[in-house]
Amino acid sequence: MSDAAKILPPLLRALTVLEFIARHLDPMTFDEMFAAVGTPDAALREALQGHEADDAPPAASARLALAAFDAMRTASAKGDDLYAIFGALRYLPRALEALYPLASRDPVVNGFFLDPSLRVDADAATRAMQPPREGETGVIHVDNERGSRGGYSLYVPEGYSPGRPLSLVMALHGGSGHGRAFLWSWLRDARSFDAIVVAPTATGRTWALAGDDADTPNLHRILDAIAARWPVDPARLLLTGMSDGGTFCYVSGLEAGSRFTHLAPVSATFHPMLTALADAERLEGLPIHITHGARDWMFPVEVARRAGAALAAAGASVTYAEIDDLSHCYPREINAALLTWLRDSPR
Repeated sequence: MSDAAKILPPLLRALTVLEFIARHLDPMTFDEMFAAVGTPDAALREALQGHEADDAPPAASARLALAAFDAMRTASAKGDDLYAIFGALRYLPRALEALYPLASRDPVVNGFFLDPSLRVDADAATRAMQPPREGETGVIHVDNERGSRGGYSLYVPEGYSPGRPLSLVMALHGGSGHGRAFLWSWLRDARSFDAIVVAPTATGRTWALAGDDADTPNLHRILDAIAARWPVDPARLLLTGMSDGGTFCYVSGLEAGSRFTHLAPVSATFHPMLTALADAERLEGLPIHITHGARDWMFPVEVARRAGAALAAAGASVTYAEIDDLSHCYPREINAALLTWLRDSPR
C-alpha cells in the first residue's frame, strides 16, 4: 500500500470532523461536541508513523490536522476561552491548502474538494480533475503570505476556458482573520459550480468599520487586477463576508461608488445609520442576501432581522435566511445557494 493510500482515508475523515467542528462551534456546547466526536485523529496518527518528516501533500496535511486536534484538546482541558479554540481551527485551512495539490492527481482527493452532489457524477469529476495552469487557474496568492496585510488569494476553476465570463465572489474574512485562510470557506463550491472566488486580507487588523477607509479602495484595486486578467461577468459581482467582513459588506457595499452587484453579509452586525447614510439610488433594487444564526452569541439575531426590515423598507431586494443551529461561525452550506441566487437575481 502506498503512503498516500495509507494516510488519505483517516486524513479525510479527520478533516471532515474538523470542518464539522468549525461549522458547529458554539462556546455553550463546545466541550460536549468535542467529546462526542471522539478521537478521529487516532487512526491518522497511526497512519502517519514513519512519515512524520514527509513533505508529500497527505503527510503535510496530516501534521496540520493533528496540530488542530492537539490544540483543541489542550484548550478544552485547560478551560481556555473561545479564542484558543479559534486558534486551533486555524490549522484547518492550512491542512486543506497542503492537501489540495493532490486534487488533480488523485480521484479520492478530487472528490473531497467537490460538492457532495457532484461526487457521483463521473463527467463533473473528470472536468474538475484537471491540473492547474500556472498563474491562470487553481489557487493563486498575491502578496498574501500569512501575517501580511492588504494582499489577496484567489481561486480560478481549473476547467476555466479563456474568454468565458465567470461570476466573481469576493469573500471577506472575519475580525483578525486572513484571506489566505478564508479562501477555503469557498473553494469547494467555486470549484464545483464554476465561479472565481477572491479572498482579500484587510489592510489593518480588521476591516475599516470606522475612521479612514483604506479597504474599499483596495477591494476596487483587486477587482480591477482580476478583471484585467480574467473576464468576469459585470452583472454578477458578489461581495460577501463573515462577521466583521459581513459588516464591511454593508459599510462598503452600500456606497454609491460600489461596483458590486450583490451583497451577502453573514453573521454581521448592522446599525440603522448605515441605511440612512446609504445612497438611495444604490439601494433601490439592490439584491442583498442576509444570513444569520439563531444561536449567534456575538451579534444577536435580532440585529439581522432589523437590518433586513430596514433595507427592504429603503428599497433593497432583500433575501433573509435564519439558520436555527448556527452560532457565530461560517455556514459553508449556504455557498451553493448563494451562487444560484447570484446567477438568478440580476441587478
